[in-house]
Amino acid sequence: MSNNDVDAVAELQATRRQLEQQIGRVVIGQQDVVEGLLVALLAGGHCLLVGVPGLAKTLLIRTLSQALDLSFGRIQFTPDLMPSDITGTDVLEEDHETGHKAFRFVRGPIFHNIILADEINRTPPKTQAALLEAMQEHAVTAGGNTMPLPEPFFVLATQNPIEQEGTYPLPEAQLDRFLFELRIDYPDAAQEAEIVRTTTSADPEEVTPVLDGKGIAAFQQLVRRVPVADHLVEYAVRLVRATRPTDTAATEYVKEMVNWGAGPRASQFLVLAGKARAALHGRHSVAAEDIRAVALPVLRHRIVVNFHAEAQAVNTDNLAQRLLDEVHAHGPGT
Repeated sequence: MSNNDVDAVAELQATRRQLEQQIGRVVIGQQDVVEGLLVALLAGGHCLLVGVPGLAKTLLIRTLSQALDLSFGRIQFTPDLMPSDITGTDVLEEDHETGHKAFRFVRGPIFHNIILADEINRTPPKTQAALLEAMQEHAVTAGGNTMPLPEPFFVLATQNPIEQEGTYPLPEAQLDRFLFELRIDYPDAAQEAEIVRTTTSADPEEVTPVLDGKGIAAFQQLVRRVPVADHLVEYAVRLVRATRPTDTAATEYVKEMVNWGAGPRASQFLVLAGKARAALHGRHSVAAEDIRAVALPVLRHRIVVNFHAEAQAVNTDNLAQRLLDEVHAHGPGT
């Protein structure tokens, strides 16, 4: 790592503290979720947030966009939402002076830096696919023209885990496009009391922007340059391969409980997210703890358990945690 990169890592660590301080003025608790969002942003990925209503998912995402000085767009997914409601549509306009008619593209809410896709499983697959295509390509095609989306482009989709009636679950191939699945849980008693005090006062907290799009792009490039040892790349690959019941590395437990394991994208994301986490914590190379710390949010939505697992109340978090206990990194400092 060059001296400039070493200085940039120190700057990123200081920026992270400032971001957490600004977000903490409005959002009480949820430190792990905030770190997960920052890791995903620096890794250039998207997040799926799962939590019951009322846990400030929308507030958290809006506050993050304010602290990052980025444009924010919210899309409320409903069963009647059409792809054009997300991407935009062509409208026919007439010039009153010449009488000439022409189509003009009216941009949809997707043309923002941070997109909140609220309850993404409430809309049919055709509309889900319109968003997911934009996530992959960072562009929208309409009327034969391809228009780039603003950079950085970051999609945060939410799902309600307790109400599944009338929903359209995301297929596994589409879930795989999300870097992380982050779980948002209830606050503890002290945090909930603080939430009540701050949200019922007459003086709402204001968020001061800490970082802009240009700075984020520079830090994203920095993350790519963070070195990772070969034995840690091999560790990430072994973790992922151990989730596949057909692989020789799979244990009898995995073969008994899993229908499908994680694909190669999971290995890539483990290393990339590990780089982002290391840089956020001020380290100049990836450690085994970074890989382990990002393993659950990377793997939990990429493992498909079978009926036998469901009958025993075994979920993907249980499986991933067991693999973390069984698969170890080999090499210096592990």
